[in-house]
Amino acid sequence: MKKIILSALFICSSMMAFSQVLPSFQFGLKGGANLTKFSTKGTFNSENRAGYYGGVWARIGAAGIHLQPELYISGKNTTLKDDAGVENKVNFTSLDIPVLVGTKIGAAGVGIRLNTGPVVSFILNEDQSIGDATSSALKGNFKGQNFAWQFGAGLDISKLGIDLRYEQGLSKIGKDDYNAKKLGLFTLGLAYRLF
Repeated sequence: MKKIILSALFICSSMMAFSQVLPSFQFGLKGGANLTKFSTKGTFNSENRAGYYGGVWARIGAAGIHLQPELYISGKNTTLKDDAGVENKVNFTSLDIPVLVGTKIGAAGVGIRLNTGPVVSFILNEDQSIGDATSSALKGNFKGQNFAWQFGAGLDISKLGIDLRYEQGLSKIGKDDYNAKKLGLFTLGLAYRLF
């Protein structure tokens, strides 16, 4: 009886280890909220304000490591305040493209993920539509772009996932050096795996 139980445990553990080696592909939808703040130089201070994001994600993985490209529209809001206390609310929408590398720990449909990777954002405004921004991304034309880096963790339960991330801007959004701004934001989102 002990040999049967030990053999069954060995087979189960071997199957779990082997399933981590096999390549897999997942695709889904995601959306959530963000808190945005600018790091500024000069006479302005920035305060956090809530925004939103929504889009699609894919996950390609093997041997316990996965690549997770995403594409989503993000509404980012913050308040800039000068030394005199005058406030200026900043609202903009961007097309964000994170390409994350991560790992997942868990089994039986429940797991914890750790992700990190670069993000490129294309600002969408009156002069640039979603189609123009996507075309610019594919052509490598980076007008109106911002680079950032994301760090985060997620929890998967069956087809649902919860993600908490921090994104730190690497490039300046402002055009002048005196008040150049780098974006920093926290995101909390819900993901649903379609397949």
